[in-house]
Amino acid sequence: MSLQSLGYLAFLALTAVVCLHLPHRLQAPFLLAASWCFYLLAAPGAFLVLLGCTLFTWLCGLGLSGRHKNALLLLGVAGSLGCLAFFKYAGLLAAPLSAFFARAGLAVRLPALAMPLGISFTTFASVGYLVDAARGETAPERSFVHYALFTGFFATITAGPICRAPSLLPQLHAEHRFSEERTVRALRLYALGLFKKVAVADVLMLFVRPVFADIAGHGGPVLLAALLGYTLYLYFDFAGYSEMARASGLLLGIRLPENFKTPFFATNFSGFWARWHISLSGWLQDYLFTPLVWADASRIPLLGRRVQRLSPVFCVFVVFFFSGFWHGNTMPFVVWGALQGLYRAGEELCHRYLGRPRKKAPAYTVWAKRAGVFVLWALGMAFFAMGSGVGADGPRPVGDALALLGGLLRGWAPARFAAEAKAAVLAGFYANDLMAAAWLAFAAFGLALSFWLDWQRFAHCKGSGSEEVLAAQPRAQRWVLYYLLVLGIFAGLVVQ
Repeated sequence: MSLQSLGYLAFLALTAVVCLHLPHRLQAPFLLAASWCFYLLAAPGAFLVLLGCTLFTWLCGLGLSGRHKNALLLLGVAGSLGCLAFFKYAGLLAAPLSAFFARAGLAVRLPALAMPLGISFTTFASVGYLVDAARGETAPERSFVHYALFTGFFATITAGPICRAPSLLPQLHAEHRFSEERTVRALRLYALGLFKKVAVADVLMLFVRPVFADIAGHGGPVLLAALLGYTLYLYFDFAGYSEMARASGLLLGIRLPENFKTPFFATNFSGFWARWHISLSGWLQDYLFTPLVWADASRIPLLGRRVQRLSPVFCVFVVFFFSGFWHGNTMPFVVWGALQGLYRAGEELCHRYLGRPRKKAPAYTVWAKRAGVFVLWALGMAFFAMGSGVGADGPRPVGDALALLGGLLRGWAPARFAAEAKAAVLAGFYANDLMAAAWLAFAAFGLALSFWLDWQRFAHCKGSGSEEVLAAQPRAQRWVLYYLLVLGIFAGLVVQ
């Protein structure tokens, strides 16, 4: 049950109506029951894995205020990450190991295990909770109901954002009642997220998918358009989903962390990652980068003779390299993570040896930097797209990403570009010239409106949620935007 489906809207409305009218003591148990029902509908076969991991980390957390704190912390973190690694990589190794046993004359056939829904996000939330509880930043949660709701809240379990215990657990203990102002904010936020998802992201993918399905058969301009289209698709898809998740929580009185804040207006990669998948970036900063920087490197064999502390630049690279493994279990994701590490480490080295750029620079310099960050990010998306299996039935090799990047240099004749672009739209959307023109006009409308809203947020509503952009507009203009969003959502659903 996806967050943009009519079934989810009915589920969310029913959950909110019932929960907000229950006695305080019953609200958390009801939300947990609703979250588990949501999970059972989405992935019934993985529910026992979710339950087992939740119970395990809760029991480990209970002892973090006692004498065996360090041992229980190590056990909980290692168990959580081990479970994630098992499901992420066991399926990848099933076929090679089965072939190995067959060559040895053993009739052993290992099943290919599917990744349990949301295990990456629940694992990071659990690990963060255990570390925070061990540091004393949050008290160990005594109630299994509240802890299970913290890790398995239906709005966040499938694709985040990654929540922190010090922020979310107190909200789950609090009483929640209906608020007209909060409900209006939630509806604005949900409309924005739904528009980005169905009227922009899904519409762009109709063009991207047929082009990526035949990389060798397309010239450079169309491949570049598809690569930029996928870059924008990923942003609007993930940002839209995150906003719908936040809106779901807000409707129930629960404030979830923001995940995206106009990343394409960043002028460097440190600024970009401070605005892109913020909950993951913050998690990696607090629970991986900081411990690495302060770790005692003298205990590392061989290296420890010369190094007392690891270089921050090296730690930056390690963090982003690790993020590639987190995003996927195939080589393109590993290359993508290494590439992000090189971007960030290279930026830090430039700052160290060439000096930091001026805070106030001419407008053309600022926009040139933004364009450079966007282009480098888009080139990295070639590996992310192939790892995600865009245009194919499953993950694709690194060679396909390299073929895509190499293909950008060929076939730059305008006539070929026009013919291939038209063919891709006809194949992805509707085999009719008039409908293809309508697709192009609608895609341009969706992108223009979305970037205008992002610009308004960046220029005039800094520090505010994306829904505040709508609230900040004059009344007449605000209602025009409401109608445009609703019509865009309806048209986007029809396009699908």
